[in-house]
Amino acid sequence: MKLQKVVLAAAVLLGCAGCKKYPEMTLEEIEAYKASASNTLVEKTVSKPFRDEGWVLGKSGGVWQDTISSDPKSFNLLIAERDGETTGILSPLVEYLVDYNTVKKQWVARCADYKIQNNKDGSMDLTYTLRDDLYWSFYKNSKPRVKVTSDDVVFWYNEIFCDKEMESSSYNSQFVDMSDGSEGRITIQKVDDRSFTFHFPRSEADPLLATNMSFGPAFLYKSAKDKGGAKAVKDLFTVASDPKELPSMGPYFISEYTPGQRIIYERNEDYWDKDKNGESIYYPQKKVMNIVSDVNTKLLLFKQGKLEDYGPLPEQLDDIVAGANNNGTDGYTVFNSAGSMSAPFWTFNQNPKNKDKKWYKWFTVKEFRQAMSCLLNRERIINQTYRGLAEPKYGFFPEANAFYNEEILLEYRFSHAQADALLKSAGFERKDDGFLYDCDGNRVEFNLEITSSSPVYSDIAQIIADECKKAGITVNVRQTDFQKLVEELTSTFDWQSLMIGLSGGAIFPTQGSNVWLSSGNLHMWHPLQEKPATGWEERVDYLYNQGRSISDVEKARPYWEEYQRIILENCPVIYLVRSRSFYAINNRWNLSNVYFDNMVGNETTHVFLKE
Repeated sequence: MKLQKVVLAAAVLLGCAGCKKYPEMTLEEIEAYKASASNTLVEKTVSKPFRDEGWVLGKSGGVWQDTISSDPKSFNLLIAERDGETTGILSPLVEYLVDYNTVKKQWVARCADYKIQNNKDGSMDLTYTLRDDLYWSFYKNSKPRVKVTSDDVVFWYNEIFCDKEMESSSYNSQFVDMSDGSEGRITIQKVDDRSFTFHFPRSEADPLLATNMSFGPAFLYKSAKDKGGAKAVKDLFTVASDPKELPSMGPYFISEYTPGQRIIYERNEDYWDKDKNGESIYYPQKKVMNIVSDVNTKLLLFKQGKLEDYGPLPEQLDDIVAGANNNGTDGYTVFNSAGSMSAPFWTFNQNPKNKDKKWYKWFTVKEFRQAMSCLLNRERIINQTYRGLAEPKYGFFPEANAFYNEEILLEYRFSHAQADALLKSAGFERKDDGFLYDCDGNRVEFNLEITSSSPVYSDIAQIIADECKKAGITVNVRQTDFQKLVEELTSTFDWQSLMIGLSGGAIFPTQGSNVWLSSGNLHMWHPLQEKPATGWEERVDYLYNQGRSISDVEKARPYWEEYQRIILENCPVIYLVRSRSFYAINNRWNLSNVYFDNMVGNETTHVFLKE
């Protein structure tokens, strides 16, 4: 459809230049036209990747106006794990132990320093020491502040993450498979009020990644658990609670929540991370997050100067770039980045809970999933949905991962002929009516669920449905509320196929243990397996646990390379494309500390108002 628009635009453009006749554009000329238009868009934006060059000192003040798409589901840190939007809403109230510097490629302290010790018996100890200036503070000092101690971390790890009744997504990350086939647990031990040690039963390649965590105030959550167990913990801090009662050890408090309208944050003056002048590095005095679900409304508000930043959709790029005043005194500046580290994917439900469904039999056949990969027209998606500003994702790890190998790529790429051959080998047959049938005579028809808030996903899903229709397969696109999708993935397991994305990219091979290990609660296609359901999943589990225990990159490489090959061969998830990203920010802010790239995203931590 958008290809037709490009052709039409070209025809109109030529037709306006007098009444001369011009030859029709060939497909090659159309592609060249679109590539030229895409390059022009990039050239009209600013490239400024993060290089860790240091920060310009700023001044506190101003109100940062932004948006979120929906109301929080809870003000409870545990419940927030299940919803990305809610996690983001609460993130200004907490801190991680450490952070990873993507430029220096090393871990740096946040609210804790660390020391690693390898033991003679093959085990490993990782000791963190908290800063001495960390506090749980309350808005307007309504209650006395409470020192952050190792008790907070130990409680959160043992009593929240490790309690199955809490249903935390971090539960499985505490366990490792030992060389003798047994299961070991990463345990935690309090050393003193500021220090605690994680004991690894075996050596770990990325121990900081395995233990880096944010956590809540033990003095509140422990009290609830002691009184009423897991239920009492989950009932703590609902959306009906006064957000001013929430303690913060992060840069902001939540000072106000008006359902359906906004959430307001105000600076936490007790926050530890300050610049050389003693100012919190989060310079805006207040942040207002307006609850706006409609993307066109967000764009309008940004162009009116009522929002500070905006990430344009592909179809909005022409408009947003045309109106830019890059590095100007008014208006806004648009930044660009290379292809994203991660990509959305298409996956199929293989949970035996649905074994009586005819589609379950199809989805559990490897050749069927491979055929679906062959029906995924990534180039069409790139051209029609992303206007050429994307690239196919055929690999598993991103290039930034130490174990990325440009020779380990997906073999099952767009080809109707290859899809037909794979389906035929699996017993499927296309009959005279044009539809595909399985060996039991069932016509192949299934649902593809996407989040209702994404027009981009809607476009992609229609392309998938169209290509499948050419192969005799009926794909019914179903738009679903994101929270409903999460429930289907983690609780009811009654979906058929879906398109979704996971945040971030796997810079470390061990990222996503709750996705790729068969026991993981986000092992999309069949989560929480007591033992691997298939031989290939069993092998992936083994390779993951072997690779994660080897710190020497070259010694670990064979394990991670086989790991990638197996996943790409079995197609449990089928990656789509890596899109270029664009980010616009209001020029009333000093842009010295603003960066944008495909690893860090939009870096605005140190942004401050212009003089």
